[in-house]
Amino acid sequence: MDRIETMRLYVRIVERASFAQAARDLMIPRPTASHAIQKLEADLGVRLLERTTRTVRPTLDGKIYHKNCVQLLAELDEMENAFRNPEPRGQLRVDLQGTIARFFIVPALPAFMARYPQISLKLSEGDRMVDLIEEGVDCVVRAGELSDSTLVGRRINAFEQGTFASPDYLKRFGTPKTLDELKGHRMVGYAASATGQPYPLEFETKGGLREVALEHDIVVQGAEIYTASALAGLGLIQVPRYRVLEQVTAGLLSPVLDAFPPPQMPVSVLYPEVRHLSPRTRVFVDWLVELFSAI
Repeated sequence: MDRIETMRLYVRIVERASFAQAARDLMIPRPTASHAIQKLEADLGVRLLERTTRTVRPTLDGKIYHKNCVQLLAELDEMENAFRNPEPRGQLRVDLQGTIARFFIVPALPAFMARYPQISLKLSEGDRMVDLIEEGVDCVVRAGELSDSTLVGRRINAFEQGTFASPDYLKRFGTPKTLDELKGHRMVGYAASATGQPYPLEFETKGGLREVALEHDIVVQGAEIYTASALAGLGLIQVPRYRVLEQVTAGLLSPVLDAFPPPQMPVSVLYPEVRHLSPRTRVFVDWLVELFSAI
């Protein structure tokens, strides 16, 4: 067996936790499979698999080798498929920030799927940094400033933000007209995913950006519960205006301090370096840029 065939065999053994089942899947003799893995371990100088009478499982080195094999074989398959059939195809795995997905991306997906019928989608929702290789994700869409990352970040939009509170809250605490009048007010704390500490409120002034950390009775992590907390009268929040347009129109939330808006919230798509970008990921990223340029 050549090295590529051996790598495919190794991946199948790890997946099936069995030499016999992997050999049966690949239609090769069981002794051939055993000999190929022994030779692979000898060539690498490490033990990849722990073997017992009942099961087979990868060692620590074996787990690392398995992850790299999966990535390498996927790239090889992508390259060969690109020559066999230039139309992007296969499963595209995308992790999306929830409200952006609900308001913009998911409603437009029928157009994407009609344009690329050979691509199937697997979507998940999150708001944390994702190890794309480890978790098997092709790209992520995130709101906010990007932290240091090994991923490539491409900004696709920036949303206007505002400060909002419920009428009940403003009745109890008053409606501030200046930043100095925020003294005594409360905010709904939104926890940073990296530290768990709530972000301060931010306001753009003639003198530059001003941060105001107010007292808070609740700290949340998640866009929907953040807005729900403001609707319940628990404090001031700062969110993109599109997200609460319905609630403002219905009189459930009121904008405050419009003369001192928060900075715009950037929206970005992140993916591995370009040389690892599959055709289906590339067309999805380009489609996102096209979609958000029209918003």
